[in-house]
Amino acid sequence: MTVTIAAVAFDCRDALVVGRFWSAAIGHPLDPGASSEFAGIGFSGRRDRAGWRPAERDADPTWLFARVPEPRTGKSRLHLDVIATDLEGEIARLVRLGATRAADRESTGTPGR
Repeated sequence: MTVTIAAVAFDCRDALVVGRFWSAAIGHPLDPGASSEFAGIGFSGRRDRAGWRPAERDADPTWLFARVPEPRTGKSRLHLDVIATDLEGEIARLVRLGATRAADRESTGTPGR
C-alpha cells in the first residue's frame, strides 16, 4: 500500500499573497474565493465534509495556503525541488513574481551524496 499526496499546505502571513505567487509560478489559477485567510489551487471539488475525494495517481496535488497568527521562528522544514528547461529564465520570472534568489545549489537528487 502507498499514499498519494493530497495537498501541499503552507502556513503563511497572507494566504492570498503566497497563493498568487505559487499560482503564477506553476501556471494554475487560484480557486474562487481566495482571501488573505485561505487560498487554494485545485482544492475546489477535491474535498467536502466527508473528506478527500479520490485523486488520480498522476493528478497534481492540491495547494493550500492558510494564514496563521504566529511568525516563523526558524528555518522552513519544507522546500520544493522544481525543474525548468530554461533555468535562468525561470529564476528571473520567479524573482519578478516576488521570489528571492538566496543561493544556487547543484543537487544529485540522492541523499548523502
